[in-house]
Amino acid sequence: MPGAQDDLSPGLIFTVNEFLNNLLFIFQRLNWLSAIDILLVTLIFFSLLHWLRDTQAMALLRGVILIVVSLVLLTSLVDLPAFSWLVRNSVPAMLLAIPVVFAPEIRRALERIGRAGNFQSVFAKSASREIEQPIHAVVTAAARLSARQHGALMVMQRLDNLDEYIQSGVRMEAALTPEILLQTFYPNTPLHDGAAIISGPRLVAAACVMPLSSSGILNRSPERQMGLRHRAALGISEESDAVAVVVSEETGAISIAHAGRMIRRIDPDRLENILLAFFRPSSAERTNKWFDSFFGYLFPRKDK
Repeated sequence: MPGAQDDLSPGLIFTVNEFLNNLLFIFQRLNWLSAIDILLVTLIFFSLLHWLRDTQAMALLRGVILIVVSLVLLTSLVDLPAFSWLVRNSVPAMLLAIPVVFAPEIRRALERIGRAGNFQSVFAKSASREIEQPIHAVVTAAARLSARQHGALMVMQRLDNLDEYIQSGVRMEAALTPEILLQTFYPNTPLHDGAAIISGPRLVAAACVMPLSSSGILNRSPERQMGLRHRAALGISEESDAVAVVVSEETGAISIAHAGRMIRRIDPDRLENILLAFFRPSSAERTNKWFDSFFGYLFPRKDK
């Protein structure tokens, strides 16, 4: 036994030395461009996994990865000429099928990238006092609707245009007050079923049809109180940057949805703080001022 162990030691030492030499060779060739290259690839994969998190596409991605790993292991470890030929000829078709399978997620990712250039919301154009008025109306109405267990879905428009969904409902163009929201969502009235779309200090439309969520968040939830209103709130938050406030008809619980995520069972004070964080113009105005000063320096106006 000691002799066998001595025979294995030189081979093991050689393997370790070879691994260290290869690792040292890689680090010697590493420069700042290579580091940026690796960082960009890591960022792309991280963003892809972040966008696909909690969606049905994540299950599809796991299935694709499992199939690819299985095919690589079979073709590399076992000599299967016919199977290897089939895999090599099927790879191009699989690559073309990926954009078709992940089309909704790719579209959503491109929309988020397109929104990244916008720094000013609808509320950011108004004064701070005018921002607090519609938010206070929504919070007050949500609290009263919650106490009465009247179901409601209020969608607050931000940067993205919601005309497509406004046209599916009834035009209101009314001043936003808690009373008009309470009347809109009073049970068995013509406008209570659907979403109310709010833009700034106006109730633009009511009884609007929202897209249902395509993610699996609600399907995996053990709670059965999440019905079509919650699915519609998540759906519009996935399709746009709007903020949706939901009041459950069964429990009276208040929830808020944004960017495909939902926070449930929040009290009115927390709801108001979250909405103020979304619509407060301070950070947007600072960014706009910086961009205005930067481009003003590059392209000064002639009338100054």
